[in-house]
Amino acid sequence: MAERSTAAVDVADNSGDNPLTAKADGATTDGVAESIDTADTAEQGVGDTGGERKPAEPSIATPELHSGHKLARRYRLEECVTRLDGFSSWRAVDEKLRRAVGVHLLPADHPRARSVLAAARSSALLGDPRFVQVLDAVEENDLVYVVHEWLPDATELTALLASGPLEAHDAYQLVTQVSQAMAAAHREGLAHLRLTPGAVLRTSSGQYRIRGLAVNAALRGITSDTPQRTDTEAIGALLYASLTQRWPYDSDAYGLHGLPKGVGLIAPDQVRAGVHRGLSELTMRALANDGATASRQEPACTTPDELVKAVSAMPRIRPPEPAFTAPPEYQRTTYQQGTYGRPPAGPHPAVTQVVPAPPPALQGRTGKAIKWAVSALLIAALGLGSWQLADSLLGHDKGSGESGTSQQPNKSDGDKPKAPKPLRIQGAEEYAPDGKPQNAKDVGNTYDGNTSTYWRSKSYVDGPKLAPFKQGVGIVYDLGSEKDVSAASIALRYGGNHTTLALYAADSMSPSTPIASMKQIATTTTSGTSADLKAKKPVKTRYVVLWLTAAPYAATDEFSDPGYKQAITDVKFTG
Repeated sequence: MAERSTAAVDVADNSGDNPLTAKADGATTDGVAESIDTADTAEQGVGDTGGERKPAEPSIATPELHSGHKLARRYRLEECVTRLDGFSSWRAVDEKLRRAVGVHLLPADHPRARSVLAAARSSALLGDPRFVQVLDAVEENDLVYVVHEWLPDATELTALLASGPLEAHDAYQLVTQVSQAMAAAHREGLAHLRLTPGAVLRTSSGQYRIRGLAVNAALRGITSDTPQRTDTEAIGALLYASLTQRWPYDSDAYGLHGLPKGVGLIAPDQVRAGVHRGLSELTMRALANDGATASRQEPACTTPDELVKAVSAMPRIRPPEPAFTAPPEYQRTTYQQGTYGRPPAGPHPAVTQVVPAPPPALQGRTGKAIKWAVSALLIAALGLGSWQLADSLLGHDKGSGESGTSQQPNKSDGDKPKAPKPLRIQGAEEYAPDGKPQNAKDVGNTYDGNTSTYWRSKSYVDGPKLAPFKQGVGIVYDLGSEKDVSAASIALRYGGNHTTLALYAADSMSPSTPIASMKQIATTTTSGTSADLKAKKPVKTRYVVLWLTAAPYAATDEFSDPGYKQAITDVKFTG
């Protein structure tokens, strides 16, 4: 069961119900849901991004449901996230596919029930992975409900901005991805009309996703005569907030302070020092719809398509270079600090060592007798050795003549190469040096002997190399005690071009050194669904890190989106 995350479900938050050009509603903050029986903003005349609300409607009681209630004998309601204006939003579980989902519920006789169904079905037909997907839209038993994805690993832009403004590269990625997604939606005739910081999510892979396309506006009855202009201005407001950590109007909203009253709309680089000049000018061009003057007389962007072209015309903003710490100063060892083989340093007078004289040569008859004795012993030893060698050769030839085959000397058991034997895995944990694990709970599936179970990585938008999103993902295995590791056999779920794996010797289940500092045992690259890694020389270690740095492209399955990803079904070590 995924943990609760307001970033994961397209909750019907009621923060900032006033237009971008007006005061934000103070009922809730930061898009965090509160239980509200009726909407005190139902009669406001304007939507939150310039869209207009329909005329006030009579208050409608929210359906009285409880945790544990099932819809279509499939979706089990777990927790009510929001209760607002006659509809409610829930965190639920799809018991058929065993995954978390989000559900919007409203009575079938609600004045906006038909428009909500139409918006949900239109959004589901778009099928763009940059949006949180609508999975089902049904009218049943006097209820209308919309089922959509739940992204437990995603974070709201509201939460990201709570800790400070984004870096220039992150803000550039935000406006690029969101404007391209909204341009694609408008080409299909779909608008958002409620594109707030709570509607934009960033996944662990760095991809931005938009929730509530068409549905959020339909739930609140928000419409607009100029939907492209409304969404473009909303993207400009998101970029402004990302660069300055301020809301671009004179009212506080979404947990952000507004601009000082009476100042008007000023450029982001005048609000905060160090703001990227190009992004600041782009922000003003998107917000020119509200009467602001675009910088340098550039034309205003009134549609997402125009904003996409303006972003493309900018020089690409690259991510900041990683900071490397300087290595410690070289220290001489004790041996190097000694005086072996070097004269003593300093002003002390050099001391000449006295070399002992060699002993004098033997003289007289005694010395000659010893010389002859030694010579005789050497001659006798040489003769004995020659006789033994000849006897050995003659015996070898004789044996060959009798049997007709060449006899080889027997090798001792110690000289025979040892047959590889399997090494039993005692335990395993996911290795995530950046603190962002992939799927830690399923690590045991890689050595349970069942090839139908597996551990999987997340799906990445670029590849096959996981960098720069990830330097790599992996698992550290415990062999119980130090063993000679010489090879590994890895069974994979996805084939294709290409998968790169490596084995490293680690010092513990939670290695204290980075992967670059570990001793590499073996590495390989494969395009199939299996990989064999063989070491040139066995490495003695107790802990082995299996490190994945490249993954093939795979289509959507029941657990993950299409992208560059890999799953490990079985791991075996030999030594």
